[in-house]
Amino acid sequence: MAVINRIAGFADDMTAWRRHLHQNPELAFDLFDTAQFVADRLREFGVDEIHEGIAKTGIVAVIEGKGEGPVTALRADMDALPINEATGAEWASRRAGAMHACGHDGHTTMLLGAARYLAETRNFAGRAVLVFQPAEENGGGGGVMVDEGIMDRFGIDAIYALHTLPGLEAGNFQTTPGPIMAAVDSFHINIKGLGGHGAMPHDARDPVMAAVGIAQALQTITSRNHYALDDLVISVTQIHTGSADNIVPDTAYVGGTVRSFSSGVQDMVRTRMAEIVAGQAASYGVSAELDYDMLYPATINHAAQTAFAAGVAAEVSGAAHVNAEMTREMGAEDFSYMLQARPGAYLFLGQGEAAGGLHHPAFDFNDAVAPVGASFFARIIEQSAPAA
Repeated sequence: MAVINRIAGFADDMTAWRRHLHQNPELAFDLFDTAQFVADRLREFGVDEIHEGIAKTGIVAVIEGKGEGPVTALRADMDALPINEATGAEWASRRAGAMHACGHDGHTTMLLGAARYLAETRNFAGRAVLVFQPAEENGGGGGVMVDEGIMDRFGIDAIYALHTLPGLEAGNFQTTPGPIMAAVDSFHINIKGLGGHGAMPHDARDPVMAAVGIAQALQTITSRNHYALDDLVISVTQIHTGSADNIVPDTAYVGGTVRSFSSGVQDMVRTRMAEIVAGQAASYGVSAELDYDMLYPATINHAAQTAFAAGVAAEVSGAAHVNAEMTREMGAEDFSYMLQARPGAYLFLGQGEAAGGLHHPAFDFNDAVAPVGASFFARIIEQSAPAA
């Protein structure tokens, strides 16, 4: 791997940063300690500008290159997940109910590593804009930063992001032009019936049977209302009702997630779901209310920027270790909002084998790949506009 020598030289520092962040996870927009740690490191590196408090705890840093050139942005998410850690590592989370189970501690570290190198060398033209984002996991912090005007405020021309991927060989990269991750919606269905004795169901209006009927009927949207060669997932993940074996309850709740790749499919699902919920409720003699939330849009890479990023990845890890035509995934990412606002690309960086997958309580970022990601980020800036 052609890791930049200077970055390899402070790999131990990056490991220390990452493990500090891992020990001190914070959730959503409340990343006060994390943001302070990031800002302190950026000041030590001598970046030109540090703008704090964007999207509550987000940070945008600016590094000036040598002469006029494009403004290229790099993004890292900083938030953790509400999970109790089970790694047993010396640097395990010190905060109950929170852990870095998705590698955002590593993402932040890789961008800090790139910042240190770029601030020292400035071997590029134009400006490097470093975006440290809160609330990727819950809250859409990427969208909030866009809404607060970072693209225009900092004159960003293009933007790039990395996400670690367990199971992919360490140091390998994956990406694809076009859709790479799905849009995510959630649905919540509250059913109101009439409770009664379990031995006399004829005197009740059973919300349990209505919940089961709705859950089954929703699967016909994928099988009968949607073109089979397009990707769509509708998963009922929750049914809550009842309190005893011999009581027909008054209410039931059905909830779940929808994953797709186009706004047209989202609109179709929402319309059909409303029709199915109303029809099933009528057939069971109950009432039902659907709350359908359209959350993150699909993450859609831009072709030119994806080809450029794949070329940079090949320079860092070797062409044989870059897959630029990966199969798109049904997970979701709020980097999608940034790619709607500016051209750019999202890539995965191999983590190697891991004790658990992403969002697993035994997951831990592989510190050995941090210099690879930092080198990729740095070379994106240098290759976007080489210094004269």
